[in-house]
Amino acid sequence: MKYYCIGIKGTGMSTLAQMLYDMGNEVSGYDDAKDYKFTQKGLEKRGIKIFYDGNHSIDKDTIVTASRAFSDEHPEMKRVKELGLTFKPYNEVVGEITKEFDTISVSGTHGKTTTTSLLKHLFENTIGCNYFIGDGTGHIDMKNRLLVIESDEFNRHFLAYHPKKVIITCIELEHTEIYKDIEDTIKTFEEFANKAETVIANGDDLNIRKINFKNKVVFYGEDESNDYIIKDIKLETTGSTFTLYKKDELIDTFTVPLYGHHMVMNTVASIISALDEGVSKEKIKELLPTFKNANRRFAETKVGDTIIVDDYAHHPTEVKVTLEAIRQKYPDKKLTVVFRPNTYSRTSRFKKEFADALKVADKVYLTPIKCDREDPKDYPPIKSEDIIELIPGSELVDDDTVSKVLKDKDGVVAFMGCATVSHLIENFTKALENIE
Repeated sequence: MKYYCIGIKGTGMSTLAQMLYDMGNEVSGYDDAKDYKFTQKGLEKRGIKIFYDGNHSIDKDTIVTASRAFSDEHPEMKRVKELGLTFKPYNEVVGEITKEFDTISVSGTHGKTTTTSLLKHLFENTIGCNYFIGDGTGHIDMKNRLLVIESDEFNRHFLAYHPKKVIITCIELEHTEIYKDIEDTIKTFEEFANKAETVIANGDDLNIRKINFKNKVVFYGEDESNDYIIKDIKLETTGSTFTLYKKDELIDTFTVPLYGHHMVMNTVASIISALDEGVSKEKIKELLPTFKNANRRFAETKVGDTIIVDDYAHHPTEVKVTLEAIRQKYPDKKLTVVFRPNTYSRTSRFKKEFADALKVADKVYLTPIKCDREDPKDYPPIKSEDIIELIPGSELVDDDTVSKVLKDKDGVVAFMGCATVSHLIENFTKALENIE
């Protein structure tokens, strides 16, 4: 079959394109962004063609799918409609793929990408697996029985999936343009969870505990009421160590090169799932210390004495726990954060929460809000300066003025946001190299 992916450089669409190609399909795509993005690596490796204008033909038997960032009014969307091509929503195409395998869907407001990446690491080095990760990486080998897929609740996408097993890391209100309140969010997760034969869920999360599970559920956490109990957590500068029990039965003590309490929870979810698929605890213990996290998850580079961290954090909880994780690894270093807010709905709803989370850092910079899929006229007036007013000493920067962060170059400088921060990092790094 032939597929044409509009918004092909997006993290989800790039991954989907790679998987469709691996399944033997002919794949090409369109994107507005002409500058290089990290999601292109897998596309270029496969020779998947990317177009940047409408001056190319598309075969009539091509199936078109598109990112939600591209409205029906976008010229390329209008063009494929005029051509009379078959259109399938992104999540429906992904859902069709999940039918082909024993699918493990990793869901939750936070921690999906890391947990999916952990499972990929554990399975790829043992029993083999296919994977769909929200950092722009995906792979299909039809010989593999398992598919590990990051399953996003945004726009209720994951309801189109067909999982055999579901992991739920946590539930919080996030996509306020989609969900009216936390109860609406919980209800949707419940509908999704009950599609699976087995659910592995964070039992310490009060919102998860509100779900009425219809099938088998396995809870993990620190509370003694859970099926798997985590004890003796040690958060150190080299990573995190913990001991895992199945009720009163000792499983083992594990070490992982990840930082923050939340990463311990994500790791435990992956351990339980791997054990359930027949991977031995000895092999899991051997593999965890060699894990390297996904793209844009606590990604570190060093220029001179400055440590630069690139992270996808875009919700107040994610910002807070990531900054705390940096503190864990670098307790004696100054911590500066440059945060790019994404979406007017989220920034408006969580203005105070963002300010409180960012205060974990010693110095705070914000950029103007970046959002392609929302019209600011549809939401209460909000701008980054509204958050800056709540954080003493914080400042506004943008791609062209990020060099002002150089005065805070000593220590760790963390760039955060799900909207691209690549230009910020690139410009800051160039300015930094010029003075080193």
